[in-house]
Amino acid sequence: MSKKIVSKKIIVAPLNWGWGHVSRCIPIIKEIIVLGYIPIIASDGDALLFLRKEFPDLETLELTTYGIQYHQYFVGSMFLNIPKIVNGIMKEQAVIKKYINDHKKEIVGIISDNRLGVYHSEIPSVYITHQLNIKAGILSKSIDKIHHYFIKKHKECWVPDEENNLYSGDLSKNISNLNIQYIGVLSRFKKQEIPIKYNLLVLLSGIEGQRNALEDLMCKELRYFKGKVLLVRGTLKVSTKVFSSNVEVIDYLLSDDLEKVINESELVISRSGYSTIMDLITLEKSAFYIPTPGQTEQEYLAKYLNSQSKARFSTQKEFNIDMLNKKNVEVSFKKTSQHCISKYLIKAFKLSPV
Repeated sequence: MSKKIVSKKIIVAPLNWGWGHVSRCIPIIKEIIVLGYIPIIASDGDALLFLRKEFPDLETLELTTYGIQYHQYFVGSMFLNIPKIVNGIMKEQAVIKKYINDHKKEIVGIISDNRLGVYHSEIPSVYITHQLNIKAGILSKSIDKIHHYFIKKHKECWVPDEENNLYSGDLSKNISNLNIQYIGVLSRFKKQEIPIKYNLLVLLSGIEGQRNALEDLMCKELRYFKGKVLLVRGTLKVSTKVFSSNVEVIDYLLSDDLEKVINESELVISRSGYSTIMDLITLEKSAFYIPTPGQTEQEYLAKYLNSQSKARFSTQKEFNIDMLNKKNVEVSFKKTSQHCISKYLIKAFKLSPV
């Protein structure tokens, strides 16, 4: 009779940039546990705080905060924050090396979701991203070259999409002969057949500044919406804003509760972050996207999904509540099957499931 493996560990390290990287690591963490291994959560800031609430019994490892200051344009922000990013990569690499040196016999794998410094030469690792080709104007080729340099530090790169790039379009096309595994739609949620409770669900997320700006916009516009609204602020910080009586406001929700309210909602407004898109695809929900201003990836995804008649969108500057009429938002995703994550884990790290 086989014994459950209780000492072998896999480090899971999502980038602390909004909720997307965190949320798509949740099903991976759960699958590691199902396979009989121990996930070690490595991150920083709100991402680490959230995962500690989601998995209170798991060991965590605090990495260095990059300390990125977000400006109006994503590309400009990245350029101005290069020194902080480089410093963060070096420091998180040092933390990972020390932890593995202290626990070398226990660690069997590393999973990095866009954390460039999380890898080790002696431990097999995989890198998760849907951005093999970053939309950054004249800087695209240079940024891609740097990004691919770090991707090649890993055994494999997992892309959460189908091989035909169904939902991420040009972002995930493998034109550089990287060792890519297309692992399909990756979501922490499951569709539930339950009665509709909310006419509209608003999910706020992202880097502060723009998250708060969208909250201010919703505070103004939702007073004109005729129907029941739930607004999830997507932050651990308490707000003093006053919304109209038809709007219920919650600061944040853990996965089980968020899954329930999305299933209970007729229409969802959110940023066009890729992990949110994956969640709404899985739950087959009609979506209206408002990409973060200047964040080129979200702008591309919103336009791409609109061109494929999979969702509608508006810029933050142009949005008004009149856009939420039936003609504009009556778009939903066709049912899509999710791949079995366990087979990718077993293959990458040569695991022995129990």
